[in-house]
Amino acid sequence: MASTSYTEDLTCSICLTIFTDPVMLPCGHSFCRECISLSLSKLCQCPHCRAAVPKEGKCLLTNHILKSLAEKEAEKLRGKHRDEEVDDRLCPEHEEKLKLFCITDQQLACIICRDGEKHEGHKFKPIKEAAASVRRELEKFLQKVSDDICAVESIGSKQREEITKTKEKSQQLMTQICRQFEEMHQFLRKREDEIKKDLKDKEEEAMEKMSETLNAMETALSENRELEGKVTSVLKITDYERFLKSWTEENSMKTAKRSFKPRGGNLKVVNPPLSLGPHESHLQFFMWQEMLKVIQPRAEELSLKSDSQNITVSEDGRNLMYSPNIVKSQQNSGYGELNSGYHSCHYCGRSNRHSCPSYTEDTSVRYASAYSTNQFTSGQHYWEIEVGKRDYWKVGLQKYYLSYNEQKYVTSSQNKVTNLTFTGRPQKIGIYLDCMSKELSFYDAENMTHIHTMREGCLSVPVKAYFEYKFSKGADHNPLRMCLF
Repeated sequence: MASTSYTEDLTCSICLTIFTDPVMLPCGHSFCRECISLSLSKLCQCPHCRAAVPKEGKCLLTNHILKSLAEKEAEKLRGKHRDEEVDDRLCPEHEEKLKLFCITDQQLACIICRDGEKHEGHKFKPIKEAAASVRRELEKFLQKVSDDICAVESIGSKQREEITKTKEKSQQLMTQICRQFEEMHQFLRKREDEIKKDLKDKEEEAMEKMSETLNAMETALSENRELEGKVTSVLKITDYERFLKSWTEENSMKTAKRSFKPRGGNLKVVNPPLSLGPHESHLQFFMWQEMLKVIQPRAEELSLKSDSQNITVSEDGRNLMYSPNIVKSQQNSGYGELNSGYHSCHYCGRSNRHSCPSYTEDTSVRYASAYSTNQFTSGQHYWEIEVGKRDYWKVGLQKYYLSYNEQKYVTSSQNKVTNLTFTGRPQKIGIYLDCMSKELSFYDAENMTHIHTMREGCLSVPVKAYFEYKFSKGADHNPLRMCLF
């Protein structure tokens, strides 16, 4: 207790440590020279009792007695710390040197601990062997950590590269989007100026014709009003002699009377038609049609092909039509006589009296498929297929497609089936293929609503567009149609 109190007396009240080069103020309180110098530079008073310290008192002398005692106390504390460090090597329970390592409890132990009940049945090793063993394990663990750091750094580097690539790709696409929109803007601005000029030319032509007519009307009106004024002035004369004299003397009036011809019935309002034709009412539609001719790249103009005998492809390669297979049976169907004369066979068309075999429609095949003659090997491609209101269809590529069946949408790729939550009923499907990124996307082509994107790294080129649908009995009047622009 006395030692603790003694230590407190040798402690600076500012830094709370043993005095270093202690000095004493006029009030009798002592502090470290550095601590009190800093304090007095801010406030000229004792930090302990607040007694004023005169400026001449700032030149403080060392308190040698206190300094000597503080140094001795500091040395004692350092020795005590060294003893405590030595004590760390002793067993806190038995005060014996720790020479063993308990493998079971993973802790240091002394010889008495080994024989005690607490470590009964435990496995021990000398500290040196245990340290070597643990060191080897830590070195292996460190190697794993180092390897993992390398792996994470490698992945992180690749991720940074992908981030850079994505930013570059985004900037590239941004530039491409701006350029393509600017091309469309330029086209629209050019056509806008052309159509406005056409309208202005027609307006000027119409105004010229109407202005000429209006000038003729104003000239006739002026002449008639002048003649009206002269006749009115003559009619105002009440004296007969003067009236007749005025009339006879005005030869021009008699001449005007004889030559006057009414022009009100001959002059007509001119109203030239100011029309832009279909641009007047369907301007946006015709601009869209014109833009389709200049847009690059355009939608793919695929040509269809089918190996099925009951599928007919139209001459332009756009439509798939089902034609039922007619199978001839071996049994006779009789003569089929009508009221008077002979019958005409529905299948063979023969009208003579004959023994007609029986014909039936082959309904064994209910599904038909087709593919495009075009092959895709690189680049980006887009096409549209009109599926209408069919209850079943498949569109896409030969091994990667979107199917619709019983109001459910499913994607299939390499026998991997994925059910979709899409609930719309598009009549036209847009398919977008990116051979570089190996992505296949499906859209509702009427409003470009995204349906699904298949990201298949195993997609190999070349590939062909694929179509499949189910038909009902009889000829198909609602063919699967390839959309062209």
